[in-house]
Amino acid sequence: MKLRYLIHVWSVLFAAIITVSLSASCTSSQGAGATTASKPAKRPNIVLIMSDDMGYSDLGCYGGEINTPQLDKLAQEGVRFTQFYNAARCCPTRASLISGLYPHDTGIGHMTNPPKADQQHDYNLPGYRGFLNKECATMAEVLKGAGYQTYMSGKWHLGVQKQELWPNQRGFDQFYGILAGATNYFKPVEPRQIYEQNESIEVTDPEYYTTDAFTDKAIEFINKGDEDKPFFLYLAYNAPHWPLQAPKEEIDKYRSTYKEGWEKVREDRFARMKALGILDASWELTEADAPEWSSLPEEKREEMALRRAIYAAQVDRMDQNIGRLVKYLMDKNELDNTLFVFLNDNGACAEGGTLGGGNKDLLETEEGLWLTYGQAWANSSNTPFRRYKHWVHEGGISSPLIIRWPGMAAQYQGKFIREHSFLPDLMATFIDVAQADYPPKGMQNIKPLVGKSLIPVLKGKDEPVHTEPIFWEHEGNKAVRLGKYKLVMQWKDKKKNHWELYDMEKDRTETHDLSSQNPDKVKEMSDLWQQWADNHQVKPWNEIQNIMSAKHK
Repeated sequence: MKLRYLIHVWSVLFAAIITVSLSASCTSSQGAGATTASKPAKRPNIVLIMSDDMGYSDLGCYGGEINTPQLDKLAQEGVRFTQFYNAARCCPTRASLISGLYPHDTGIGHMTNPPKADQQHDYNLPGYRGFLNKECATMAEVLKGAGYQTYMSGKWHLGVQKQELWPNQRGFDQFYGILAGATNYFKPVEPRQIYEQNESIEVTDPEYYTTDAFTDKAIEFINKGDEDKPFFLYLAYNAPHWPLQAPKEEIDKYRSTYKEGWEKVREDRFARMKALGILDASWELTEADAPEWSSLPEEKREEMALRRAIYAAQVDRMDQNIGRLVKYLMDKNELDNTLFVFLNDNGACAEGGTLGGGNKDLLETEEGLWLTYGQAWANSSNTPFRRYKHWVHEGGISSPLIIRWPGMAAQYQGKFIREHSFLPDLMATFIDVAQADYPPKGMQNIKPLVGKSLIPVLKGKDEPVHTEPIFWEHEGNKAVRLGKYKLVMQWKDKKKNHWELYDMEKDRTETHDLSSQNPDKVKEMSDLWQQWADNHQVKPWNEIQNIMSAKHK
């Protein structure tokens, strides 16, 4: 009896222990499951990188001869857009990009006010104030409202004169860079100095180079951030904007590359672009906008080859720095949870005259600011298109755009997206992936977005991004894109107030004007442009010029 009783007691105890253990295990399991279910998956980081004044075909993956293996690799792992449009110039592009609006609706229909001249481009008109207004929300403000950490490193160019206009006051948690439109790469001094947060800082490092420093700070910001929260990084390089300045070891790579001249560069690029599939085989190369290379004296050819070599070195160094950032994100296991976007702000820069501006004796020194490579080389950087920065022909408004995103359709990797899109689409895309509110809570009187999310096309949806028209105006240059047609007018063209009409499917290089054959289409699209201008604070350029003249008397 006693033995049987002990066996019974131990059986009851054992069963109780098992029951309690299973219950605890079950409770623990349910608790963990509940915690996991209630904790949302981390939304993707967003990295937005922009180069400055680079031509459409300068990157290797767009047909160029410059060594850009890091961006080429991102293009192979992602997609390249062949018809992505900017706003023709540095600050209108930055205003449109960061706000998701047309530039005039942000107050930057022309230019921002430069350092030491804080009223120069303030024409006292809503669309032409020279700084980013409060009727727009920046990407940083929108994404910060959605719980993102917001970082900026590089060129701001959206308002200088008051601290309330600076990045930290427009949604960025961290900022390092320049407020103005350009600076010396080696010695960024006042009034084009470096700022960290809201303080100007003196650069004393003898090895300093802006492209390197902007990348260093971008990595530092991410490294010091909260790993449990997604981040938005806007890395706005000033490369390869003038001045022509690069480390000697980069210039040495290209010393002999350009000694055959701009004709050879254009011809070789045009062939590569067709072979890559960026261009349709039927499109024509535009007429050269440069003197014959052989007509220049030998000394001038040497100088011009050097100018171009320095420019190429600036692009090369930027690509290396992008590689550093990519490797950092990869080492942190963040790259595959990151929407990675690269674009350029406007077409190649023809400023400085046909053969470039600035004292040639300052080339390969660490001095100077106004050093450019000129219109002749810009013509090759924009192969195969017409015109440059400032204009709204394809050479002025066409940007390379590379997007790498793990959420895109697998079959798209390494492919081209040929649907046309433009700057405001990036704000709409970021709102989409971040599940953000627009406008952010607490912001009043914010204008409605004009862009559309690119996520559907990245996921394989085969349809146009825009069936409605999109528009441009800068310094009197006008354009509208509607479906396959583009209507464009150049300010002070030989034919006054002449609208040109092009079929972008058959002739994206704008070599065959169809306006005389299609007057009804010209009228339809020009009427649309005028309606847009009337509703988006766009003024006739001669009116703006009169205001400018009165200010400068």
